[in-house]
Amino acid sequence: MSTRTRPVKKTEAAPASDPPDPRGTPGTRNTVVLLALTAVTNLADGIIKIALPVLATGITDSPGQVAAVALALTLPWLLVSLPAGVLADRADRRRLLWLAGGIRLLAIGWLIQTVTSDSTTIGTLAAVGAVLGTAEVIAQTSETALIPALVPRAERERANAWIAGVETAANEFCGPMIGGLLLTAGTGIALGSTWVAYLAAALLLLLLTGRFRAVRTTKDEAPTEPGTGTGTETGTGTGTETGTGTGTGTAPRTGRAPRAREFTEGLRYLWHHRLLRTTTLILTVLGASWGAWLALMPLVAKETMGLDARQYGIVLSALGVGGLAGTLAVTRINRLLGRRWAMFADLLGTLAMMAVPVLTTQVWAVATAAFLGGMGGTLWTVNSRLIAQNTVPDALMGRYSSAARLIGWGGMPIGAGLIGVLAEAFGTQVAFLVFAAAVAATIPPFLRIVTTDELRKSA
Repeated sequence: MSTRTRPVKKTEAAPASDPPDPRGTPGTRNTVVLLALTAVTNLADGIIKIALPVLATGITDSPGQVAAVALALTLPWLLVSLPAGVLADRADRRRLLWLAGGIRLLAIGWLIQTVTSDSTTIGTLAAVGAVLGTAEVIAQTSETALIPALVPRAERERANAWIAGVETAANEFCGPMIGGLLLTAGTGIALGSTWVAYLAAALLLLLLTGRFRAVRTTKDEAPTEPGTGTGTETGTGTGTETGTGTGTGTAPRTGRAPRAREFTEGLRYLWHHRLLRTTTLILTVLGASWGAWLALMPLVAKETMGLDARQYGIVLSALGVGGLAGTLAVTRINRLLGRRWAMFADLLGTLAMMAVPVLTTQVWAVATAAFLGGMGGTLWTVNSRLIAQNTVPDALMGRYSSAARLIGWGGMPIGAGLIGVLAEAFGTQVAFLVFAAAVAATIPPFLRIVTTDELRKSA
C-alpha cells in the first residue's frame, strides 16, 4: 500500500454522542433491546434453518436438491448485499428492519399455507428460502450499521460479545434444538412459532432510542486511495472517534455520491484497507465451509448417521453451545492470548468441522467438531466486528458492511452449491475433504498479514 501523505479536506466533527435519554443510559438501553431483538429473530432463523432442509429431505433424497434449498437461503448475500448497504446509509435503519420483518411474515405465511394444503415442493422451499434470505440481508446490514450509532465506543466490545453470543446461541443452539422438537410435534406448529417470533421482533424495535440515519459530516469529496493523513474518521486511527487520528485506512467520501458510485464505495474502502481485505477474503473461505456443512449435513445425518429431526437438531445445537462458550470467554481469551490468536481459533475450529466427517460419522465426534467451530466463529465475529466499527465511518458503515458480507458471507451459497455438486459426483467424504483443504490454505496468509501490530491500530 502507498504510504504517501495526502491531506483530507476539513470536515465538521459529528457529535460525540446523542443527548442524554431521560429513560436511562442510551447505550445500555439500546444494547439490551438489540440483545432481545437478536435473540428473537435468530431463534426464528434457527428454526427455519432446520425446518427447510428437513422438509426438503421429506420430498427428495438428492444431495443436490437438498443443498439447493440451503443455497437459496444464502444466495441473497451475493445478489442484494450492495443495494442493501446503500439503503442502510440512505434510509432510516429502523424502518428497514421493519421492512425485513414484514417480508419474513409474508414468506412464512405463504409456506404455512403450502404445508397445510400439502402442496409444498422443492421449488416452494427454495423460493421461501430466497425471500427469507433477502430479508436477512436487509436486517443484518441495517442492525450492524446501527450498533456504532446507538452504542458508545467504550461499550462496544461488551455489546458485540453479547450480541454475537446471543446470535450464535439462538441461531445455532436453541433454534435448531427447539425446531427439531417443534417439527416432531408438527410442521405447522414449528412454522407458526417462527411467525410469532418475527412479529415480536418488529414490536421490539419500538424500544430503541437515538438516531437511526447515518450522519454525513461533509458535502465535500474526500480521497478514496490508501494514504495517511489527519482528519475526522480517516480509517484505522489512534485518537477519538470524531477527533484527529492517524493511520493507514482509506478515507471515504462522506457526502452524497452519484448513485452508481455509491454501490461501490464500500467495496473500494474495503479493498484499499489491507487488514480488512485480508480478513474478509479469509472469511469467504470460512463462510463457504459453513454453508457447505449446513447444506450437506442434514442428508448425512439422515442417510449415514441415522438421525431423526430431533436428534439432528441436537447435533446442530452443538454449534450454538460452542458459540455461547465463545461469548463467555472472548474477553478473557483476548486478554490472555490477544485478538490475533482468538481469531486464529476460528480457522482451527472450522477446519475441524470439515475434516471430522471425512474421518468418521460418529455423533459425538461430529458434535464436538461443531462445538469447536461454533466457539471459533464467535471469537472471530466479535473481534472482526469491533475492528470494523472502530475503523469505518458511520456514514459508510452500511455500505462497508454490505460489501464485507458480499465477499465474506457470499461464500456461503457458493459453498452450499459446490458441496452438493461434489457430493453427487464423488461422495460426501471427498466433498468435505475439499473444503477442509481450502480452510487449511487460509492459515499462511492469516499469519503473515493479520499481525498483532495491525490489530493494535484498530483497538
